[in-house]
Amino acid sequence: MNLPSRSEFREVRRGLPALAALLFAGALLFPMWHIHIEAVQYPQTVLHLELYAYPHIAGDYTEVARLNHYIGFYYPDPVYWQPNYAPHPRAIDVPEWSVGPFAFVGVSLLAVFVAVAPTAAKLKRGLTWQLVGSVAVFGVMLADIQYRLYQSGHTLDPDAPVMGVDGFTPPLWGKYEVANITSTSHFGAGGFMAGAAIALLVIAYYYRDTTVTVGDLPSRVAARLRAVRERVLGRDDPTETPPARSER
Repeated sequence: MNLPSRSEFREVRRGLPALAALLFAGALLFPMWHIHIEAVQYPQTVLHLELYAYPHIAGDYTEVARLNHYIGFYYPDPVYWQPNYAPHPRAIDVPEWSVGPFAFVGVSLLAVFVAVAPTAAKLKRGLTWQLVGSVAVFGVMLADIQYRLYQSGHTLDPDAPVMGVDGFTPPLWGKYEVANITSTSHFGAGGFMAGAAIALLVIAYYYRDTTVTVGDLPSRVAARLRAVRERVLGRDDPTETPPARSER
């Protein structure tokens, strides 16, 4: 296979997929999701959880597990991968968590494969499928995670110490309260890295028909922003001095 020259990787359509591949792979080293928990049992501190793309939970996961025990909410069981905690017998099975790393490695390798496409035609086809595939993979992952959160929050242990807690769905992003526990969740560094990688693929796809280099990108973006500003403000720009009327 004829590999592209080093100079060709300066092009946006090749360089950015290569950078996206590094971000996808690097995201596995960082937490995908952060949760901050406040509870009356811990009045002087805020507990933190960090969840990764593979079955691993960091932070105050032991203390949070004790809190969750009161309402019968348990960490999921990844089935095929032994996590760094002991899954509760009543925990829901989430085997897809075990294949999370393979999804990230897969889209990373695909990005590399696209970046080294031997011809412009194959490169453009690869960029299309890479973008569609990556959005589909991570869209399905987010939907699956939200479904599993719904499932966990609606299959609470009936023998939990605190009874009568209504079913709930923890959001991927946002604040929620259950009993006397207040939690706030948001994406972690790994999640933002994956999002940034997809953004780079969008830019590469946009410039798929050109040989614009990464160095040219700032001036291109600045020119596009100026064009948008002129189109929006244009004739209605309040700072623009109106033409003088001609006297008859």
